[in-house]
Amino acid sequence: MKHHALAVAVVALGAAAAAQAQSAADGIAKYREMLQDGNPAELFEARGEGLWKQKRGPKNASLEQCDLGKGPGVIKGAFVELPRFFKDTGRVQDLESRLVTCMETLQGFNAAEINKTPFGRGEMANVTALATYVATESKGMRFNLPQTTPQEKAMFEAGKRSFFMRGGTHDFSCASCHGEDGKRIRLQDLPNLTKNPGDGVGFAAWPAYRVSNGQMWSMQLRLNDCYRQMRWPEPKFGSDVTIALSVYMGVNAKGAESAVPAIKR
Repeated sequence: MKHHALAVAVVALGAAAAAQAQSAADGIAKYREMLQDGNPAELFEARGEGLWKQKRGPKNASLEQCDLGKGPGVIKGAFVELPRFFKDTGRVQDLESRLVTCMETLQGFNAAEINKTPFGRGEMANVTALATYVATESKGMRFNLPQTTPQEKAMFEAGKRSFFMRGGTHDFSCASCHGEDGKRIRLQDLPNLTKNPGDGVGFAAWPAYRVSNGQMWSMQLRLNDCYRQMRWPEPKFGSDVTIALSVYMGVNAKGAESAVPAIKR
């Protein structure tokens, strides 16, 4: 009888913990839903639209002829097919690194200088606003990253290896937090980024507005901060490892709807 009572108690405690966790998750979901009305990301989107159309830089030109993979000036649907290979640069590029390429070739900005600028400052802040605008134009569309070129396929494999590679002072990898279902940190659910629909919740939600610090975060910044939290050296903007990880997560998110611009805690 004692063993039976103990077993019943353990089951009851497990059920109570699960119910409490679900209640917390539901509460966070409702909180985000309320915040979505009047999402400050809309301000960054509007600023990005203005920057896209404004004639700027040494060449006094706009970005309206920027080719994001679907032809010069075509924005709608571009975000959900990035990162992808571009013949003119000979590289697989994500949205942000491609925007910097256009800022250099069309407007005359120095790409190397932009890449060295800290997040949230100068032209890097403009890149985030531009990325928010372009990404928002594909909201509700489904991810379908191309895997047709050898370069795209190689980046997927590199991203997969990087995702599971452990290291740093704490022996962490991306998979430590995002490699299984049902994980969380405190009240924060951790989506499983190795498959769908978990990856649709993660990869498909950035750029996003961070309520905790009042900033708009791009995917490049999100990955940079993940490396910081893992106690790894922080990658440089547009580095191959960040592009590769985005390819891996983006391909895994195939069919997921883009939720950009999202709002995060």
